[in-house]
Amino acid sequence: QLCAGIVGYADLALGDAVQPVLEALIAAGNGRLRGIRHNMAWDESPATADHSSVNKHNPRSRQLCLNADFQKGVARLARNGLSFDAWMFFPQLPELMDLLRKNSETSVILNHVGGILGVGPYQGRRDEIFATWKGYMRELAAFPNLKIKVGGFGMPRCGWDFHLRERPPASEELAAAWRPYIEVCIELFGVERCMFESNFPVDKFSCAYPVLWNAFKRITQNFSAAEKAALYRDTAARAYRLSV
Repeated sequence: QLCAGIVGYADLALGDAVQPVLEALIAAGNGRLRGIRHNMAWDESPATADHSSVNKHNPRSRQLCLNADFQKGVARLARNGLSFDAWMFFPQLPELMDLLRKNSETSVILNHVGGILGVGPYQGRRDEIFATWKGYMRELAAFPNLKIKVGGFGMPRCGWDFHLRERPPASEELAAAWRPYIEVCIELFGVERCMFESNFPVDKFSCAYPVLWNAFKRITQNFSAAEKAALYRDTAARAYRLSV
């Protein structure tokens, strides 16, 4: 079934006033609305607003997770049987922790492994940034209502140069570059809380659709059938309440 589950948008900064908006979306979804996604990605550096940006440096996104009305809006999702997809950059992850503490009943899905950056002031600091990101992810793993979308590595802001090459990389090279991040997510959250994502068409900046999935398959080639089922299907089915 195509579009069996829909993740839409509502301005959660409306707080409790977002309720009629959610009700209208649920009605329009005809039983298929599963959650709300909100772009909270913000950084001081203009370099992070790359070609894949949808909400380029909207000042409202700065520390949005800490906004009291926004937190009330997120709380409304649980009351309406909806999940929350969060998109932010890795320096903002401590703000997500505050949101999770105050919204333990809301199912939260962190997009793109928490927003890796490798451009502007983050360029040439991959090892340092990896360590900082991993520390944040270790803290986030303590929140049982949080799941991770594993992907989004093809965005230019991640700092790999794949999008600048005359010929795109093969799946072997992608797997080598992305493996450390994917293995950290699976180590900390388990396959039951991780789901692969294509992030297409945005990740097309760096590679073709089948090449991306072949990279994931290379990384998980020694996993059990049950572990693969969770990563490629079952976690997403649970998170978005889909029949498979």
